[in-house]
Amino acid sequence: MKITLLGTGDAVGTPTLGCDCSACMDALNGGRSKRSRFSILIEGEGAVLIDTSIDMRYQLLKAGVSHVDGVIWTHSHYDHYAGFGEFYRIHKKVNIYGTKEILDQILKTFYFMCYQRHDVTLYETFSLIGLEFMLFKVSHPPLDNAVGVRVRDGDKTLVITGDTAKNIPEKSLKIMSNADLLIADALAPTFGLKKHMNAVQALALGRELNAGRIVLTHLSHSFGPHDIAAKKWPLGYDEMSFEL
Repeated sequence: MKITLLGTGDAVGTPTLGCDCSACMDALNGGRSKRSRFSILIEGEGAVLIDTSIDMRYQLLKAGVSHVDGVIWTHSHYDHYAGFGEFYRIHKKVNIYGTKEILDQILKTFYFMCYQRHDVTLYETFSLIGLEFMLFKVSHPPLDNAVGVRVRDGDKTLVITGDTAKNIPEKSLKIMSNADLLIADALAPTFGLKKHMNAVQALALGRELNAGRIVLTHLSHSFGPHDIAAKKWPLGYDEMSFEL
């Protein structure tokens, strides 16, 4: 299984419009602080997208991806699904996966698209591109139906928290335990957040779950320039990839 972080930014991305902070200036100068919006590519016997960010066209062109076998949506916030329209007239009958509630919310926007819908039940496994997937509930208020994703390839396990606050349900925590790689939401370094974990909380979660490795994503410009911040935090960056 190959995992590529297509986009590691928060809803506004970095550089942020109108901002001249050190992270945004690093991004404007071509540094790794330049972050497009959140999306992850999973490759096995094919390719699956976890969320379709606003920057989807740019991300797929940069990654050299012209076809995907499926899209999995974690929740119905625009920065995680709005790029689905980039497949219009290019990619026919895209297979899309998510809970009924998430798909009902998102597909109202894409009445003009041609797709194959697959409603997924929480905590039940399904097979796709030769890998085993499972969706589990997380906490991302005010939404009540946001999910994370677990992916297994033989004895290797990837867990993606999705957008979540720290109070993840106990049933989900059991599903998330002992991952070889945990890709965790961490919007900011330390300050309090209602809808997202910060980096301190995400690292604590990784230790609690006994994750083999943790990488932080969905990052805002508040971390500062990537190369400096990455000395303290295990920050992901756009186009970072892993093999499990």
